[in-house]
Amino acid sequence: MSTTINTDRTVRTFTDFYRERGHHLITGSSLLPPPSDPVLFTTSGMHPLTPHLLGRPHPQGRRLINVQRCLRTTDLDEVGDPTHLTVFEMLGSWSLGDYGHSQSLRWGYELLRDGFGIPQERLHVTVFGGDDHLGPDTESLGTWQELGLPVELTNDENWWSNGPVGPCGPDSEIFVWTGEKGTPPQGTPTTDPRWVEIWNHVNMRYRRNEDGTFEPLPQPGIDTGMGLERLMTVLQGHRSVYDTDLFEPWMRLLPPLWDLDEPSTRLVSDHLRSSIVVLGDGVRPSNTGRGYVLRRLVRRLLTTLRRDDPSRTLTDLPLELVDHTLNHFLQPCGTDTVRTLLLDEEHRFTKLLERGRRILSRPQFKVPLSEEDYHYLHDTHGLPRDLVTGLLTGD
Repeated sequence: MSTTINTDRTVRTFTDFYRERGHHLITGSSLLPPPSDPVLFTTSGMHPLTPHLLGRPHPQGRRLINVQRCLRTTDLDEVGDPTHLTVFEMLGSWSLGDYGHSQSLRWGYELLRDGFGIPQERLHVTVFGGDDHLGPDTESLGTWQELGLPVELTNDENWWSNGPVGPCGPDSEIFVWTGEKGTPPQGTPTTDPRWVEIWNHVNMRYRRNEDGTFEPLPQPGIDTGMGLERLMTVLQGHRSVYDTDLFEPWMRLLPPLWDLDEPSTRLVSDHLRSSIVVLGDGVRPSNTGRGYVLRRLVRRLLTTLRRDDPSRTLTDLPLELVDHTLNHFLQPCGTDTVRTLLLDEEHRFTKLLERGRRILSRPQFKVPLSEEDYHYLHDTHGLPRDLVTGLLTGD
């Protein structure tokens, strides 16, 4: 629980711990799922392993771990607070029909206590307490009680599913107390927000069918996921992911360069960092698919950056930040290439803003705009709704 604990050491501690227990490290390097997968980006560590959790043999065996980079756009509006990120990393472990849930929980507790040095008295867990369909998870409850950890039984909070149809099962979440120094742990994870969840262990036992019924999986499995950035926040004793060593160069270099409030600094840092990672994985800006996600990220950060000062530009972006990001994610894409692509996109956005202002100044467009106006501006002039809204509000 110290600032001397850095990200690289933490990742090595995790991978070494599980390798010593027979797990094989699989690749988790790319944000891009296999060509046969319909999703745009990998959103969780388990996503690429879904077929194997359903029973397909994995070429590297039945005990696996990875460090998976992920991208989620569902929380874009939350970026700027202390915890949400667009691109993040998940530490994951899996048992594909090998050891059971009790063993997974015991190893998880051992790693947190002995590997990361989190005292037992700062840990609390939650367990599935049963619902109208299934009974309580007595296996997990008994394991935690044997280990001497406090347990809270919940319902919806401790049931994991991969959508309305597919693999699912009860999960057990591990929380760490993050109260002020000298404040003893109190309450439970559902009653006190100072308990922060850092690790989820899912007992993948069922498949939910389209009619809502459950059937046992022929090969039960274990799927665990722990967010690296949140873990570092806890281990280094910070209140925000942006205070960890992962964001140290961003928080050191951006505030003196651009005078932004704290939420805006975080958003610009997150979106720039995420854009660099997406570019590093080979995606290029476009008006569809992955390219549009990238374009949207760049435009959101530029809108925030220029809100108070239209003269701000990515030309001033320190190359150290591009280097730091590409190196952390082990991406071969050149720094100059990424910088050129970002500046090209900034130029396109500037031209689009100029054209948008000219079009919106026409007498036919009266505020508030109608839905028909928004559709016309998008379909005829290529002006997205969020951009139009920003122009109208002066952002």
